[in-house]
Amino acid sequence: MRQLRYLMLVVLFCVLFFHPIAHGENEPSLPPSPSQPYTTFNDFNTRIRDGRISKTAAHTELSGRLAAIRADYYSRGGQEYASTEWVFPVAGYNAGTIEKRGGHGFVASGYDFFSGNRHGGHPAYDIFIRDRNQDCRDDRTGEAVKVLSMTGGVVVALENEWRQGSKLRGGRYIWIYDPAHNLLAYYAHNEKLFVEPGMIVKPGDLLAVVGRSGLNAAKHRSPTHLHFSVLRLTDGQPVPVPAYSELQRAKCLPKPPSPLNHE
Repeated sequence: MRQLRYLMLVVLFCVLFFHPIAHGENEPSLPPSPSQPYTTFNDFNTRIRDGRISKTAAHTELSGRLAAIRADYYSRGGQEYASTEWVFPVAGYNAGTIEKRGGHGFVASGYDFFSGNRHGGHPAYDIFIRDRNQDCRDDRTGEAVKVLSMTGGVVVALENEWRQGSKLRGGRYIWIYDPAHNLLAYYAHNEKLFVEPGMIVKPGDLLAVVGRSGLNAAKHRSPTHLHFSVLRLTDGQPVPVPAYSELQRAKCLPKPPSPLNHE
C-alpha cells in the first residue's frame, strides 16, 4: 500500500512540475530557421530548372515565395540601393568587354523563366575576360577574376554541384533577388561560389569567380565569360530586362582594362 501511495505521489509531482499546462501555457516552439524560405526557394527553383513542376503551378507559387523573402530581407536589415550605386559584375572589367554583335548578345524572344533549363532566347549579356588558354585566370595577372553583386539583395538560389559532362546550361550559378527593384539577377558559368542562400549582399560584394561551368561554356569554342541576366517581376512573370545601359553606367571595381575585341 505504501508503495502504491509513493507511486501516486511521484506521478502527481511529474504532472505538476513537468507538464506544460501546469505553467498555464504551452512550451514555446523553436523559431523558424532564417534559412528556411531560402532553402525552400532554392528547391523550388531547382524543380523549375529540371522541369519537375508545371509552369502553371510554378507561376502561382513564385509571387508568394518572393513576398516572404522580401519581408524577411527587410526584417533582417536589408537595405535599398539606387541604380546609381550599382557595380559592374566583373571586377577589373567594364561594359567594353560585353559581346558587341546583335544587341550585345541580348535576345529576349523565346525566353520563359518557367521553362527552366530548356528555355529559349538569350536574355543575358556575356562578359568576357582575358583567358586565351582557358584556365579561368586573367592572362595579365594569373589570378581568378572576381564576380561581384551588381545590385543589393539576397541570395535566393544557386547550384554548386556542376560536373563536367552535365547538361546543365548555367553550370555553377547564383540567383539574387533585389526587393528594392523587384529584380532577379542571374550570374552563371562560375568556377567557385562564395555565397549561400539567405545571404544578404550589397553592390560590389564578392559572389564567385568567373569560370567555364555549363553545357556550352565548358566547350573549347566558348571564350571564358560571365553570363549575366536581369529579370523584372511583372504580374508574377520574370521578364528579361535589357540592362546594357545600366552595365555601362555601373561603377567599375577596380580600374578596368582596355576593351576586349571578340568580333
